[in-house]
Amino acid sequence: MDISVGESCGVFGMYNLDGEDVAPTIYYGLYALQHRGQESAGIAVTDTFDGKDKVLCQKDLGRVNQVFNENNLMTLNGNLGVGHVRYSTAGGSTRENAQPLVLAYIKGTLMLAHNGNLVNTPQLRRELAKSGAIFQTTTDTETIAYHIARERVHARSVQDATVKALKKVQGSYCLVIASPRKLIGARDPFGFRPLVIGKLDNSYIITSETCALDTVGAKFVRDVLPGEVVTILPNGEIKSDMTLAIDKDKTARCVFEYIYFCRPDTTFDGMSVTKSRIIAGRLLAQTHPVDADLVVGVPESGNMAAVGYSMESGIPYGIAFTKNTYVGRTFIKPKQSTRIKSVQVKLSVLRDVVAGKRIIMIDDSIVRGTTSNQIVTMLRDAGAKEIHMRVSSPPFYHPCYFGIDIPSENQLIANNRTVEEICQHIGADSLGYLPLECLGEMAGGLPICTACFSGDYPIAPPVEDIRGEFDK
Repeated sequence: MDISVGESCGVFGMYNLDGEDVAPTIYYGLYALQHRGQESAGIAVTDTFDGKDKVLCQKDLGRVNQVFNENNLMTLNGNLGVGHVRYSTAGGSTRENAQPLVLAYIKGTLMLAHNGNLVNTPQLRRELAKSGAIFQTTTDTETIAYHIARERVHARSVQDATVKALKKVQGSYCLVIASPRKLIGARDPFGFRPLVIGKLDNSYIITSETCALDTVGAKFVRDVLPGEVVTILPNGEIKSDMTLAIDKDKTARCVFEYIYFCRPDTTFDGMSVTKSRIIAGRLLAQTHPVDADLVVGVPESGNMAAVGYSMESGIPYGIAFTKNTYVGRTFIKPKQSTRIKSVQVKLSVLRDVVAGKRIIMIDDSIVRGTTSNQIVTMLRDAGAKEIHMRVSSPPFYHPCYFGIDIPSENQLIANNRTVEEICQHIGADSLGYLPLECLGEMAGGLPICTACFSGDYPIAPPVEDIRGEFDK
């Protein structure tokens, strides 16, 4: 929950093989993915039966229910479409950067939505610029789209063009692409972000999280594998291309998807996010026990870890905070002063629950420490006798280049303070972090990326810091 930690986006693609409109379902799917991005939203659709290859698109800054209403959804007629909710990793929050990106080229049109962050965007853009490309956005999504269009001129299919284009890119990506009569999903070889396939009657869906499938009533088919490019054909066949895949033990799922990003009702590569967070809480109780009266979680991602801590320690679990659900996640706010006010508006303490008690407070992370300090102060003002903070992730020491908006090292509170000094800074009576070696259990033993905690990057960091220049 702490400030300046954000993910890149949520994507939702749908292909109705009977010709029925998909925009209303995409709308609800994006609503389920709103936690992944609140800066902009968009839907683009086409009708595969009319032979015109015409694309209708509606996108703008704002949340899903601000960008769309019954009237403009009714104008988005088409049985193949792509939707997107966006969070920019730094800056670039403009309407021009809203997705999906719609590109017209010699072979027709492409509708493309992207979740992730490339590390070689500057090189790829310079290559395109030298050949005359004119850019309309500052997103690396546009760079990917241009390379797919260029490869498509000589490739047998848009799927082959996508594979060839993605051989050039480095970094994290989950893509949903709609060509005139195909729906394509692609996941980077490391599998940083989740991407799944679902089925609803005679429609196929490719989206970021299983919770979006549940929301629209679709059945989970399977995960898109790391390094896989899947294509949904007009006859309902699913074609798979594993050209980009690497050894399974070299994959690197973002562990922060389990800790924070994913909704608790999501399953990421076979691992329940709720179960993952409960495991983190149990491990915290084992590694950082303390005598107390009540275990509480900071909503939302701290709640399940608090349940796990309570289960392992035998200390009762309680709800200490009431949340205003109409206020967005605090890290989404671009200015520090705005974020601080959002924390105060978003949460309030239930005084009767915490007054006179020794409290164990579980949160998912501490970045700069500002939010944690405020919440500790709120608990003390409500009469808490002691406040012991436990964090269901290790300390942040390093920036991320794969789609998480972690600030530079000199802004991270753990980078220049000891745990004891951080504890004093936030005003807690004690502080304990989840040990780095425990993270593997959260992912069910799957290979994970821990670079923001350990500095062990699965891909070499870029020579040019691209996080603020080319974003999602």
